[in-house]
Amino acid sequence: MTVKKIDVLAYDGCIGMEVFGLCDTLLLANRIAAAMRGAAAEPLFEVRVTSVARGTILAAGGVGIGTQKLRSSQNLLVIPGMDISDRDGCTRPHEKLAGEVKAIAQAHARGAPVASMCVGAFLLAEAGLLDGRRATTSWMFAADLARRFPLARVDVAAMVVEDDGVITTGSFTATFDLAVRLIRQAATPKEARAVERTALLNLRASQAAYIDTGMTAAPSGRFSDNVHRWLSANQSKPYDLSLLSAAFHVSARTMLRRLKVETGQTPLQYLQGERINMAKRLLESGTLSLAQITERVGYLDVATFSTLFKRLTGQSPAQYRRSFNVHAIDADRKLTHL
Repeated sequence: MTVKKIDVLAYDGCIGMEVFGLCDTLLLANRIAAAMRGAAAEPLFEVRVTSVARGTILAAGGVGIGTQKLRSSQNLLVIPGMDISDRDGCTRPHEKLAGEVKAIAQAHARGAPVASMCVGAFLLAEAGLLDGRRATTSWMFAADLARRFPLARVDVAAMVVEDDGVITTGSFTATFDLAVRLIRQAATPKEARAVERTALLNLRASQAAYIDTGMTAAPSGRFSDNVHRWLSANQSKPYDLSLLSAAFHVSARTMLRRLKVETGQTPLQYLQGERINMAKRLLESGTLSLAQITERVGYLDVATFSTLFKRLTGQSPAQYRRSFNVHAIDADRKLTHL
């Protein structure tokens, strides 16, 4: 097998875990493959931590990371995300990272595959790599990515997306999903399974179950703010686009266009998200039956609601309750002490 060469592009303010998490997981894969093939076998991966200028960069939190100078190559170039303490700092143009954005664009232009982790997708987008491509990022920032870069087809739920040589991943620990994907591509199935079992890893299909719209940034447009408040106030009522449009004295076409421009969503998509978010809270903390929750969030048919819930979260309501309900978690905790 050909050794897969990877350059991780570190920079001041990047997330150290994403750099080391990927590097160490691929190192573990090398060690396990060597044990299974024999020490003389070539490693699966050659990974370098690089930077535009070389030397020590300061990751988020002030952790120093030694780097090699990034050079022109056909290696896979992986971009970690940045500190999210300043939300605007993640989503506005990254003038201080202009050198990194240029390096990403140049790597792609010479045919190198490129990947990002979490909000590193914004740097790929600024380099023009996401135009016309399907992509993902942290669910908390997916709407921001879609608004800033409308030519990107942002999938808020996806954990890992690959589109014509450009890979993007979901939130934070999706770093390990990227690592698993790379290991499955480079190793034999037996070796890949051994790594996943040793590291307690698996390739997850979706980050949808973790989405909480209450934690995402509110839309910045005044019109969409008012429309969303109206939809939330009428959440339990049947959705009616003509009634909504009349409430704001615009045509249905204008309503759809303005909401799409300001939020990247249709009114129905927003309403469905709010209903599912409310259902999540009820499933997490309450003991209401599924029929009661269905009615409370504005649906008449349990089957219809369950289908929508699974489509938007990747889990059935019952699966979600088992995973996130505080009473179920407490029960599991008590069982471990018996």
